[in-house]
This record gives sequence, structure tokens and C-alpha cells, in this order.
Amino acid sequence: MGASRADLTQDDLRLKVAVQRGRLGGADFRVIRPARPLQNGALYEGQYSYEMYADRVDGRRIGTLMLLAARSPRSLIYLPMRTTPTAPGVGWYDEKPLDLVLAHRAVQFRPSRWKRLREHINAVRAPRELRTASVPVRDLRVDHGLKPSLRSDPNHGSLLHQAVHAQTLFLTGDTTALREAALEIFAVTKDGPPHAATKHYIPGACNYHVCRSLYDWSDLEEHGWEQFHVEFCPRWAR
Repeated sequence: MGASRADLTQDDLRLKVAVQRGRLGGADFRVIRPARPLQNGALYEGQYSYEMYADRVDGRRIGTLMLLAARSPRSLIYLPMRTTPTAPGVGWYDEKPLDLVLAHRAVQFRPSRWKRLREHINAVRAPRELRTASVPVRDLRVDHGLKPSLRSDPNHGSLLHQAVHAQTLFLTGDTTALREAALEIFAVTKDGPPHAATKHYIPGACNYHVCRSLYDWSDLEEHGWEQFHVEFCPRWAR
């Protein structure tokens, strides 16, 4: 595998999306999803954590959608990931595939309502509007982040909160929390490809492992959280 360009440009933060609208309980909801399915981006519920695997291309698509969620306080960002081809090395611990929904906390959507809304937007004749979404590169600047002391505090407000419903993981937070998570995902896509070009890849092995975790404290389970772990994986499906 040849070395991959790692520097981000505005083109890396632009992608085709499908915009859909659904009405539920007298309220209208706007759902944004990738216009084409992810092929090399997958999410699993493991024994002790949520595990995301992504190559550079789909990892940057996921990161861009997370930045879009930070700028979309009236939209749900939906990533159908359960049908992605299984990532290498998955299956030893009965991991369960999950979809992902990213939501700014201003949306105020209850995850328990997701199954009905998903049925509505996934209906055969459900209308969808194709658009090109773009976020500015400045959204990835490093100086907007939380101080390390706050990122290690599970009670701080600017952190992503988790909920699982209908085989879907919801990550909900404010603009800062969503951008912080996007930084970690983009860091994996930047650091992964140069190593993959020169070193043999064994999924999960210590001789090659490029990953980030979204939370900075060790006693997650005591607070009712699970770690969200993002690992770079060279493209496994075409």
C-alpha cells in the first residue's frame, strides 16, 4: 500500500448527503445521512466499550458528519453502519453491530422514539433531497477544545452522552463536545495511513495500532458510561 496524503483540505470536509424529514408525535424532525453507504466505517458494541473501525476515506466522512452535527442544532445525523461489511478482527467477543446517530443536545430528541422515525425515513417511497454538505477547516482548530482537567471530569457539561436504542448508539452533546470527538477521529485518519504504508497490519495487534478514545477518565463504568474507541483499519471492502 502506498503512502497516503494526510493533510486536510476543504475537499476532505465536503460530502454528499441525503436530507429527509419525518413527523412524529406532532413534531417535525430533519435527518441527514450520507448519500452513499459507508463501506469501511463500522461500529460495534463490545464487552466493555463501543468500537469504531474506519479507513482514511470513511473515517474522514464520519468526522465531517460529526462536525456537521456540531453546526446542526435542529438536525439528527444518521449513519447506518450495521450493514457495513464486517471489519477485520471482529467476531471474537460477540460484538454487535450498531448504527450511529449524532445529535446536538438542542435537538432534544428522545432515543426511544428513534425506531418509529427510522421506519418512516427508510420506507421505500420516503422522499430524500440530495445535497452537498461542507464544514470549514477552522472547525478542526485545536484551540477551541476543553482544558485537560475538564475533559477528565465526567460531570462536565461539554461531553458526549450515550444512549442505545433500536440497535443504534446515540451520541449527544453541545458544539464543543462534538468537535472534540471529531478531532480524535481525524487524528486517527491522519496517523494511520503512513504507518500502514510501511508496517504489516494485524487487527488489534500491538505491532500496529493507531487509535483514539473519546473519554479521558478511567472509572467510566462507575459513572454508567462505556468507552468509545476509534481504531484505524486499512480499507477492507471495495
